[in-house]
Amino acid sequence: MIIRRTILKQELVKKLYPDSISIRAALQQLRREIDICPDLKEKISQAGYTKRHYYNQQQLKLILEHFCITLEEFEQL
Repeated sequence: MIIRRTILKQELVKKLYPDSISIRAALQQLRREIDICPDLKEKISQAGYTKRHYYNQQQLKLILEHFCITLEEFEQL
């Protein structure tokens, strides 16, 4: 399995929240999830810059770990 160097935040939320009304609502839900857990928020910010439209590999792994999803499961979503 090849892991891309970066993943767009919009692509991530489409897979994590497939029943969401819109991409914007899904992005907001992900932000809420991250804000609820200060430890996760700190790890993500230490892994790289967060004000871009994408997450890097390390940030993606941290988010998936928080949701108890493996990379293989994520690829199948």
